[in-house]
Amino acid sequence: MVNTLTKSDLVDRVYEQSDRKRAEVKGQIEHLLDIIKQAIKKDHSLLISGFGKFETYDKKPRKGRNPQTSEAIILPGRKVVVFRLSRKFRSEINQQ
Repeated sequence: MVNTLTKSDLVDRVYEQSDRKRAEVKGQIEHLLDIIKQAIKKDHSLLISGFGKFETYDKKPRKGRNPQTSEAIILPGRKVVVFRLSRKFRSEINQQ
């Protein structure tokens, strides 16, 4: 089973290492995530050195099929966010 680190877990870990109130820590993490989301929406990419890069790109409309009726449909284009690990972080992960 895979353990997932949640936003609540992040708040807990930062709170444990901080002298701030839990509500302050939660607000700061929310604010940081808002900054990240806005950067990705506005600039279409976000680079965090030593960690990786979030990028958005447009997917073109494509043919699809309704599985219930087998009717052919055209799926509309959409934006997709991808994350690419930095080389440094990738090598750290692969050394474990």
